[in-house]
Amino acid sequence: MPTETGFTSLFFSARDGLRLHARDYGPLASPALPVVCLPGFARSAADFHELALALSQDEARPRRVLALDYRGRGLSAYDRDWKNYDIRIELDDLMQVLVATGIEAAVFVGTSRGGLLTMAMGAARPGTIKGVVLNDIGPVIDARGLLRIRGYVGKLPLPRSFAEGAEILKRLSDQQFPLFGDAEWEIMARRTWTERDGRLKPDYDQNLMKVLEELDLEAPLPVLWSYFDGLNTVPMLAIRGANSDLLAEKTLIEMGERHPDCEIFVAPGQGHAPMLGPKDMVRRIGRLIARAERRAA
Repeated sequence: MPTETGFTSLFFSARDGLRLHARDYGPLASPALPVVCLPGFARSAADFHELALALSQDEARPRRVLALDYRGRGLSAYDRDWKNYDIRIELDDLMQVLVATGIEAAVFVGTSRGGLLTMAMGAARPGTIKGVVLNDIGPVIDARGLLRIRGYVGKLPLPRSFAEGAEILKRLSDQQFPLFGDAEWEIMARRTWTERDGRLKPDYDQNLMKVLEELDLEAPLPVLWSYFDGLNTVPMLAIRGANSDLLAEKTLIEMGERHPDCEIFVAPGQGHAPMLGPKDMVRRIGRLIARAERRAA
């Protein structure tokens, strides 16, 4: 049963025995299509909390929502070998979790790396995906955004309080998110650091920065149109933050043109990656889910 937080914490074993965590929201036995939420590179299931609550507690059609912590993030165990923070291994982890939770088909909401995982899932298990939200990610990735992310993952100073953490994030990213107020920065701080042993620490394994350091950003990044085209049979919502430096506007437009059922949306005043909790975002994602359910039926 969901707790007063609105979700139950579930723990699973990955194929190599590592302990994985996911948040499970809403009724298990709902006839509604479930939703699987996949976070960004150094992010966690917590990023989807407001969206998951809204979808799982919808009066007309409550549904199950599963939000995953990848290995080395959130409440999932840290891997002793940082080279296992690899999208192929994370894809296998995702498939193990779906089997363990009995989810055979779902709408996938992928932010940044979560969108790449969704495209990979579309190639590996296309029947599982009934609808897709790609949040500030596409088949062409702008190296500027990766360079910026590489500049701070695992390298942020440790704040003494969440209020101090909010100030650190504001100084780092206020150009990306000029409309954020104190409340939004505080939420972001609480989802970037976590309290362990009486101190604030990053809510991810700091060895993740080694994955980014291995990237050669001088060389052309792989282009993933073939993976994107593999999602052509399901409805899609592609979101870009107006200030994003990871997903170019021209890529978003091409995504809308190539896909036969893709709504594109630019989130004003947001960078990489837009928050999905505001009511207008929840409504937009709800409409995509409704389209996916009609198609699946």
